[in-house]
Amino acid sequence: MAIQNSGRLQFQDLFEVVGVGAFTVDMGNAATGSGTFAVASVTVPGAALGDFVLVAAGIDVTDAALVGSVTSANTVEIVLLNNTAGAVNLASATYRVVVLRLAAQYDVI
Repeated sequence: MAIQNSGRLQFQDLFEVVGVGAFTVDMGNAATGSGTFAVASVTVPGAALGDFVLVAAGIDVTDAALVGSVTSANTVEIVLLNNTAGAVNLASATYRVVVLRLAAQYDVI
């Protein structure tokens, strides 16, 4: 991978904000063991495959991992991945998402 710009850039210079939002959801139970998960989806107008998704939860995710991705046009999926030794069943919580698209001038290798 080549470096496209030798100057210093700020984070906000690299991306365009596609959408932001918050929603409340009960993720359900993510059973014990590697690779088990619970999923929630949210509509984010303008989101497209390849966009970056940042996720923040309003609660402790109990040593599990939250991952966001665009799964189809306008749809962001949030996955709670449980790699712990016990079941993870989070209470209903507010999740915030930010969908970012790499600015066109940096979308080159």
